[in-house]
Amino acid sequence: MAEPLIPDTMTALPRDESGQTFAEPWQAQVFALTVRLSQAGYFTWTEWVDYFSAAVAADKDRAQADHGAAYFLQWLAALERIVDAKGLASTQELLERKAAWKDAAHNTPFGEPIELRRVSAQG
Repeated sequence: MAEPLIPDTMTALPRDESGQTFAEPWQAQVFALTVRLSQAGYFTWTEWVDYFSAAVAADKDRAQADHGAAYFLQWLAALERIVDAKGLASTQELLERKAAWKDAAHNTPFGEPIELRRVSAQG
């Protein structure tokens, strides 16, 4: 029998006193993207757990300092690594996309939605 894409019992997400799981929208987005990529068959949940475990192990100091924020930074690091390993996007492409978002955020007036514009191949 094939492994389920995502087991019924997942690692517990960090929660605060109000029961909130995600402190910031990007945390929900990176979580949802990971789940969707696994559901689409790009990687199994077991593969994901291996990458996430490695990210946590590599970042133990941060985890002890701030579990909630560290959890999702580790989650993001694992997602970036598995996306690169599976050939979905290279590390260079991810770095370029991060730089483009940072630039867009820097050049967007406060309170306005940040939009990432496509840049033509010619510049």
